[in-house]
Amino acid sequence: MVAGAATRSNGSRPHEVLRAPVSAPARVSAGKHVTINYTLRTNGAIRHIRSAVWGDEPLEYEHGGGRLLPALQRALEGKAEGERFVVTLPPEDAYGERDKALQQRVPAEEFGGVDQVEPGMCFLAHSEDGGRVENVMITEVNEENGFVVVDTNHPLAGMTLEFDVTVVAVRDAPATGGCGGKA
Repeated sequence: MVAGAATRSNGSRPHEVLRAPVSAPARVSAGKHVTINYTLRTNGAIRHIRSAVWGDEPLEYEHGGGRLLPALQRALEGKAEGERFVVTLPPEDAYGERDKALQQRVPAEEFGGVDQVEPGMCFLAHSEDGGRVENVMITEVNEENGFVVVDTNHPLAGMTLEFDVTVVAVRDAPATGGCGGKA
């Protein structure tokens, strides 16, 4: 018999209650698979929501994999599952300032087949060398002179971005087999 151990009248020991150690919530760090919900605002107006409230799947990414804006990724570093925070990114930490060099005049006939070309419309266009497809937005239509101004700046360039983020889950990256397959 163990000294000091409680015993029953029949000499047996009562069941011991084992408590699982309480672990701290997982934290965002390089190589972790992270799941987030977020709301993006510019000038106080909502631009994009990724939330289960709206029926959206959360955004999943590998932290450090280059999928997010670097400044947003830095803001997520060390955050715990369930944590909610707001981060404001000035243009230089987001998509940069608007660059006039990324705007050009294009003959209006380049948009043949489109009934009415108006500012704010977006199109896919081939780069001059034909090697890339780029998103372009019409910023000006000059019907008198027969040209359209297209802009290849990111639509959020020049804007301060405010992200309201909730870390939904943080988990280790899945193990891969020797040939890159999942284990």
